[in-house]
Amino acid sequence: MVARGEIARFWSLESLHMVSSDGGTESAALVDDNGSEEDYSYEDLCQANPRYLQPGGEQLAINELISDGSVVCAEALWDHVTMDDQELGFKAGDVIQVLEASNKDWWWGRNEDKEAWFPASFVRLRVNQEEPSENSSSTQGEEQEEDAGKNRHKHSESKHQMRTNVIQEIMNTERVYIKHLKDICEGYIRQCRKHTGMFTVAQLATIFGNIEDIYKFQRKFLKDLEKQYNKEEPHLSEIGSCFLQHQEGFAIYSEYCNNHPGACAELSNLMKQGRYRHFFEACRLLQQMIDIAIDGFLLTPVQKICKYPLQLAELLKYTTQEHSDYSNIKAAYEAMKNVACLINERKRRLESIDKIARWQVSIVGWEGLDILDRSSELIHSGELTRITKHGKSQQRTFFLFDHQLVSCKKDLLRRDVLYYRGRTDMDGVELVDLEDGRDKDWNLNVRNAFKLVSKTTDEVHLFCAKKQEDKARWLQACGDERRRVQEDREMGMEISENQKKLAMLNAQKAGHGKSKESVGRQLNWPWPWVKSNLLDFHHT
Repeated sequence: MVARGEIARFWSLESLHMVSSDGGTESAALVDDNGSEEDYSYEDLCQANPRYLQPGGEQLAINELISDGSVVCAEALWDHVTMDDQELGFKAGDVIQVLEASNKDWWWGRNEDKEAWFPASFVRLRVNQEEPSENSSSTQGEEQEEDAGKNRHKHSESKHQMRTNVIQEIMNTERVYIKHLKDICEGYIRQCRKHTGMFTVAQLATIFGNIEDIYKFQRKFLKDLEKQYNKEEPHLSEIGSCFLQHQEGFAIYSEYCNNHPGACAELSNLMKQGRYRHFFEACRLLQQMIDIAIDGFLLTPVQKICKYPLQLAELLKYTTQEHSDYSNIKAAYEAMKNVACLINERKRRLESIDKIARWQVSIVGWEGLDILDRSSELIHSGELTRITKHGKSQQRTFFLFDHQLVSCKKDLLRRDVLYYRGRTDMDGVELVDLEDGRDKDWNLNVRNAFKLVSKTTDEVHLFCAKKQEDKARWLQACGDERRRVQEDREMGMEISENQKKLAMLNAQKAGHGKSKESVGRQLNWPWPWVKSNLLDFHHT
């Protein structure tokens, strides 16, 4: 923690006067796009739901609940894949019983039959910890029917209360989230822009991404959400339409989530210098923000977009089919789940393009456009025999990416070195499966063969696999490549030119001054990551 004396020295009187144009402090009230102030204060939010105020954590008072004998459950926001026996693995949406949460970063919990540590930032607490009993007990004899009626009424009231709990959680967390976004924009970004000697425009763009756009969007979203909130009877609130109305707007989170790893790296470099640590802490205190580091605040949008599907799934569970909002909540859940899936897929693609860029750098004699100019994912790879019309065979290693098939030749002595030999545009060809025997067009006997035939010219590529199962995998991969391209087009899956250029630049820097062989060894050429990508591919 930075000492208050150091903060006071850092913020000179002149610096403090820069906070507002008139020399005074700005109002903490949040003004919407129509100029009206929101009708709740930060203190109101603290009293309404204090455990949601801390970005990246909801563990306050959990141990107290556990010690009282309550069962505390959390739902996974993301998959947690681990090979460590000391850690708990799970998939997004899994329910984990929290057994101990004294550490803010790692909790101890149970999933199925295993107990182990898991990262607290990967989960959210369930709003309704105890499910209502579906089969209530009743007495024998004449009182049985009367008791059953009472139990049904009690169960109905419980359902209403459960839905009220979820609705109030959505509203409260949304209000608090707006407060955090406001603090980031006014407490950090505004002050950073005033200190041009410390931050360049590019640095601020890297650290904060498009969070100001997210702030503006979320204010409009909350405004519409408040209109649909029934304060007197929250369980009757109809908020599903708000999510459907704004579902396209949530796509802006994709850019922020993709940018977040770079933001963390840039921030980490700056934090190595004391003056930046003091500066950000001074910003936090001046804005009267809660005691969380800036990286914790910058994580909140990433976690927020992943929480929506889980919140809506829980709301749907306590919304009867007779409820007027049922169909909209169901559609909103699917819509927000798709938004989260698209963001996760884009994140995975960004991780993939770094590997692809390093792969290209390792290829000897690469010609033409970079592989990332059109492709962002490796789909399949392996050896095939390419046959020319003259009957000449060529043993090649092929890499099937979205939109293109790249051909390479292995070095005769160094089998870990590959030479570039060309590529085929998969958008411009059709796949033709061939039966074993003599091919009429080429007048050749073939086994385990298939063709790629140009749609516009007479060009034909004939390939033979060593085994029938190898051919089957290639046929499946080619079909999947076409489906991936179509899905990307429908989802609007695109990698920006800047991200592609950055990936290639980083790969070239990593390989600078090294031979192609050493680059290949550095990458553990290339089969480990090829196998890893293909494993992911087969799982999907």
